[in-house]
Amino acid sequence: MPLSAMYEIIGPARAAGRGVGAFNVIGVEHAEAIVTGAEAAHAPVVLQISENCAAYHGALAPVGRACVAIARSAAVPVAVHLDHATSTELVQEAAGLGFGSVMYDASKLRYAHNVKATAEVARWCQPRGLWVEAELGEIDGKNGVHSPVARTVPGEAADYVAATGVDALAVAVGSSHAMLTRDAVLDFGLIGAIRRAVDVPLVLHGSSGVPDRDLAAAIGAGLTKINIATQLNKVFTAAIRRCLADDAAMVDPRAYGAAGRQALAEEVARLLGVIRA
Repeated sequence: MPLSAMYEIIGPARAAGRGVGAFNVIGVEHAEAIVTGAEAAHAPVVLQISENCAAYHGALAPVGRACVAIARSAAVPVAVHLDHATSTELVQEAAGLGFGSVMYDASKLRYAHNVKATAEVARWCQPRGLWVEAELGEIDGKNGVHSPVARTVPGEAADYVAATGVDALAVAVGSSHAMLTRDAVLDFGLIGAIRRAVDVPLVLHGSSGVPDRDLAAAIGAGLTKINIATQLNKVFTAAIRRCLADDAAMVDPRAYGAAGRQALAEEVARLLGVIRA
């Protein structure tokens, strides 16, 4: 199965009212496990590499090339996506590495500056075949779920999409990044209102904090791309902890890494069953 463009995955899912799982990669084991889980679920999937992940590896190229290679050898459609990029140089590098989509994050800028910067990125990316996602509303919330006053406003979302020309929009509807508990409360009415106002696919960031039943309901209300990172890290780390606790003499990273990879693949397959139900 060749490396897939994001629109080839998102378009049919949105038309059918299904979600698409977009999972963040930390290392090669993550990417391998995500694809293995997608193959088990017979579902397309998105491998996401964040700007933070690139910084962790010291550069985008090593982990980016690995993800592109893994995607090209997969038995299901796989898109490779640059997540939360704040640097236009990183966006351009991702394009050169074979990524098919980018999420340019200017959400911390004032609205007018966000629009200007995002529109410039979209104008550069789209003629080169890159699908562009952007964010409107405060989804950061790494110290807890953000205030309701920071939610995305439907009319403003429509104006933003028209002004920037982006292909997808990440919206603030009650989720929060880096949540360790799954008790975020989504505003389904707001999701529906944004969906009616905006004619591009909607993206949920911070999905690790959302219970399964609410993820399914959010897709029914109008979300398509579902970003998940922290939940995978929790599962991966817990499996490694169990493995090392069971064998104090274990020192080979391949042994405990394989345990983490297997657990992560199983969780991806499970989550894709929820997202695509």
